[in-house]
Amino acid sequence: MIKLQNIEKSYRHGLSQTFVLRRVNAEIKQGDFVSVMGPSGAGKSTLLHILGMHDSAWTGEYWLHDDPVHQLSAKDRMRLQKQHIGFVFQSYHLLDNLTVYENIDLPLSYRDVKKAEREGMVADILDRFNIVGKKDLFPNQLSGGQQQRVAIARALINQPSIILADEPTGNLDTRTSIEVMDIFQKLNQERGITVMLITHEMDIAEHGTRIIRFRDGRVVNDHAVRTRRDAGEELASLPPPDQDQYIPPSHDNPHADQPAAAGTER
Repeated sequence: MIKLQNIEKSYRHGLSQTFVLRRVNAEIKQGDFVSVMGPSGAGKSTLLHILGMHDSAWTGEYWLHDDPVHQLSAKDRMRLQKQHIGFVFQSYHLLDNLTVYENIDLPLSYRDVKKAEREGMVADILDRFNIVGKKDLFPNQLSGGQQQRVAIARALINQPSIILADEPTGNLDTRTSIEVMDIFQKLNQERGITVMLITHEMDIAEHGTRIIRFRDGRVVNDHAVRTRRDAGEELASLPPPDQDQYIPPSHDNPHADQPAAAGTER
């Protein structure tokens, strides 16, 4: 699925050279759920950006399925990225001037997908993520959990085989973090999507099946999770969420003065 051999990335400062990644070797199989941990500056996010093909200034070999990414042109890397990879960020990266529907539809607009097919795909994922009622709202009218749910839906709209998530629960409260992890676990277990997730929290990391630890740009440990946490069971054990929710007003948006309906998800 993913095979990395001697991946390195460095920056030059005059005559000196600083390595961000040093001789990273790893294999990630289809259906793995890998949590990546390590202190800040260890190279975790850099690795994720290389895997997501957002960074091309590195050396080594990167194989995705049978494609040698290290040998591909920028155009071919872009094709491979659109075909296989969905990216989820800590800060959501939704476009503030687009509605929920438009944000999710955006990746399809860059592909040759007919309008009727696009509408069907977006409608299906809105329903699957229980955000149909939010489709005409703007990001600033949503809670953090709702924005992350939209971001995950957008990452999945192209039906990727891999989800790369850079601290997706970093800005969320405990319940909402577990809700997000429940989504990732279901995608992994029910649809076989490979998940690679960066986190600083062991409670989050243990929702995966494997933990890779980085320090100073190197892999220092790679082991299976002995007892995997079940997000669904954790949610069931929590007290009911606060049902009262208010959408903050916005002078830029005519919808913003309307309160959210009771019982909306976080």
